[in-house]
Amino acid sequence: MIETFPHLLADIGGTNARFGWQANAISNIEHVLVVPCAAHETLEAAIRAYLALKNLPTPRACALGIANPITGDEVRMTNHHWSFSISEMQSRLGLARLKVINDFTALALALPSIAYSDLVQVGGQLPLPFAPKGLIGAGTGLGVSGLLPTDHMDHWVAIAGEGGHTTLAAHNETEYRVIELIRQRYGHVSAERVLSGQGLVNLYAALRQLKKLAPIDIAGAAEITTWALQDKDLLAMQSIEMFAGFLGSVAGDLALTLGARGGVYLGGGIVPRWLGWFETSNFRARFEAKGRFSAYLKDIPVWVINASESPALLGAARSLN
Repeated sequence: MIETFPHLLADIGGTNARFGWQANAISNIEHVLVVPCAAHETLEAAIRAYLALKNLPTPRACALGIANPITGDEVRMTNHHWSFSISEMQSRLGLARLKVINDFTALALALPSIAYSDLVQVGGQLPLPFAPKGLIGAGTGLGVSGLLPTDHMDHWVAIAGEGGHTTLAAHNETEYRVIELIRQRYGHVSAERVLSGQGLVNLYAALRQLKKLAPIDIAGAAEITTWALQDKDLLAMQSIEMFAGFLGSVAGDLALTLGARGGVYLGGGIVPRWLGWFETSNFRARFEAKGRFSAYLKDIPVWVINASESPALLGAARSLN
């Protein structure tokens, strides 16, 4: 059998790349490092910089979870300029194996192993064992995946999809008007156009326009979050409340689509920063607001993933098994 350790692991989003190292089959993931994607011209450069900084040898195998659909050898990130050929990168790095999967597929593979101490429950009851699990997360983009049980005990199959680009639906008149303003700018209003960092900026700008307020320069989602949760700015509060409502609707759609009675997990970088407020937002009400199937959704638990290190690294490791 060909020796495939050590493993280089990565969770690559539109803003940051997280790297980790697994020396052998029984070792924990170590040497974890988060680097801004903008700090390196290419993914290969970022990998080489990580290995040099941590003084690590050339890995035998590598698993990359990346924020992008994987449809062939050529990978071009949706929310960053990195692009590469999988086969060429494998050759240039001297790897025996290179596995490239969607970043939310990697995170989905890790769901059964996330510690309860890294989860914050937002409504619902207990999950059904070995029932489908849903995963959705807002960050630079909107990731969507799920985990489906197989006939083998404790064996799961992760979904590789692009659910963040499904069409967003309005729940009330204000949301309809906000979506129409965003449609005028982008054409198609996907869930990601609202449920992402730039999406929160889009929401805030559209609400300002509805109120006939002059446009202003906004540094990003973090600034709106500060205005809302620290400064108690009313328009910023309305923006994050609308965001939470839209997220609840889309998460509820996912739960119905998958039959996710094993629970729905919220990943991404935005919602964990809202903990303390998010649990009492309108997210849960909108999650359950599905007419005749509200009772079906009422018992489904939702958890916010609030881990200090990316669980997607563990999922990337599992993809090599």
